[in-house]
Amino acid sequence: MTAAMRTVGVDLSASPAKTAVAVLDWFDDRTELVDLVVGADDAEIRRLVDGATRIGIDSPFGWPDDFVEFVVAHHRGGLVPGRKLDDIANRRPLALRRTDRWIAESGLGRPLSVSADQIAHVAFRCAGLLADLGVEDRVEGWAVEAYPAGALKRWGLTSRGYKRAADRTVLTELVDALRTAAPWLELGERIGQMRSDDDAFDAVITALIARAAELGSTTLPSPDDRPVALREGWIHVPDGELHTLTPTTSASARVGIRSVPSRCRRPW
Repeated sequence: MTAAMRTVGVDLSASPAKTAVAVLDWFDDRTELVDLVVGADDAEIRRLVDGATRIGIDSPFGWPDDFVEFVVAHHRGGLVPGRKLDDIANRRPLALRRTDRWIAESGLGRPLSVSADQIAHVAFRCAGLLADLGVEDRVEGWAVEAYPAGALKRWGLTSRGYKRAADRTVLTELVDALRTAAPWLELGERIGQMRSDDDAFDAVITALIARAAELGSTTLPSPDDRPVALREGWIHVPDGELHTLTPTTSASARVGIRSVPSRCRRPW
């Protein structure tokens, strides 16, 4: 039986060694985890996303507008004085994107600053990957920006405290909670990998977020925020419960699916 949809989740890291990729095939009655790779370079990512309906990438897709303008002005010697940057409130627009602030205000987490934290190294790699994949639309393109913590919180699952080697018990319990909440998700022999490696787990969650985006079931920016989001990127958070992603549930709502313009898909 041919899958009706394939979504791929990329838990991107600055280093290929900690980059995980999960491939989900969606059938009429089930969803199968058909591949789960940890240690993926850009060539391996391109291979694994080939043929996917939609992909999710756990990485910022851009930088804050204010930060870009600030750096350019400083670089050219044209920074306006009197910015009062000794006040953290005046620095915040340089550190956080519109989507980061929306996530925090919605109680869905606190994304790292792409301009002031080490995640910038991940974003450097992501920018190159998006160019390699031909992704131009940073809001509703073939690739969407994902944030596993926000999705987990929206679905009522543990969203923190499972990242370190010392937290493997928490990660194991989280994988079991995911299986209970999504009995239609067949993890097969790769379940052990998810229980022992949080990067592998996050890749699967990111592939589920890509499914939500393909179904039109993620929160998009407001009309006022959209022009900014097209430059800075936009985090996709599912706006429904986990069970709404199932083939049987989503089939009845298929008329509401937003199709992705062909120019946003990778023309292999």
